[in-house]
Amino acid sequence: MALLRPFAALLLLTVLLSWAASQTPPLPLLQALRAHAPGSQGWRGGAASGQPLRYMLELYRRAADHEGRPRRGRSLSTNTVRLVQAASHEGQPWAGRWYMQPLTYRLGTQPEAEHLLRVTVAYTQSLPLPRGRLLCAVELLPAAEAPAILLSPTTPSCHGWTEADITPYLSPANSSSGGTLTLRHICVQAGRAAADTPPSPAEPFLLLFLNDTHSRMLPEPRRSRREAGTLLHDLPSYLRDAGGDKSDCSLRSFPVSFAQLGWDHWIIAPHRYNPRYCKGVCPRLLRDGYHAPNHAVVQNLVHHLVDANIPRPSCVPYRYSPISVLMIQHDGSILYKEYENMIAESCTCR
Repeated sequence: MALLRPFAALLLLTVLLSWAASQTPPLPLLQALRAHAPGSQGWRGGAASGQPLRYMLELYRRAADHEGRPRRGRSLSTNTVRLVQAASHEGQPWAGRWYMQPLTYRLGTQPEAEHLLRVTVAYTQSLPLPRGRLLCAVELLPAAEAPAILLSPTTPSCHGWTEADITPYLSPANSSSGGTLTLRHICVQAGRAAADTPPSPAEPFLLLFLNDTHSRMLPEPRRSRREAGTLLHDLPSYLRDAGGDKSDCSLRSFPVSFAQLGWDHWIIAPHRYNPRYCKGVCPRLLRDGYHAPNHAVVQNLVHHLVDANIPRPSCVPYRYSPISVLMIQHDGSILYKEYENMIAESCTCR
């Protein structure tokens, strides 16, 4: 491992020692992720690979940049997506030209804060063969004696995968008991039949689109007309124009590598997390760029002009941005999740 800069090494050591002492990581994101870490109750992760993982990586890259910041205008309509793979298979799928494979999925019990919005199944409609193509579809197998339901594609093919919405069919009348769902993957070999059995197609998987109401962990700052703008844009200009001290309240970098924490085998993306923090002395004159409330302005004046025993305002984060994380969960499913208020974007004095 390359040598860390002394300051970064000291910060990382502080994080690790604090974690070892309390068994609770001090950073909010690390604390939220620890519930999914190896060693947590029921953890069976590590098996996610192949096409499901590549599919979720592509979804992640469309939704977030390499630092994990959600992209503007992303197509996801929610903050949580869970990929669930088939839990069991039945019988021999190939019979002549036909491939028929029943698949059972365990939906599991969602946390109380996660509200299920939509469920889709992703599968490949067409695969090339040496002599022809393999054409595929998916059927929903309801409970009891009800006939199978042929699912129609609802989204165009993306990198060979098509999605079909099964949300309208999720009811006690057409789903198995115990939180399971049974589908049948059907394919037919079109063209000249090969002498050998063609390779089996990739298994379909479920995508659960959820809204996590607990992802907003901190309240958004309340802005007034006087507080227009952010320190991220205003502070550098203020420091240049007014010759501000380097010790003044400002935003500082604090990168944490998941590999250094030993978490990179289950946290797929991003590779680093830079929560950043605010440090420094609140200056005597709190310019508009600090977005300081009137109370902090008065408190600062009282400290300098009336009573030095009255403390200065504190240098704290003012505005935050979310971070998107792609991880393997304790049950082996793959989870995309947006955590709100995880990266400090500007500082204030209050």
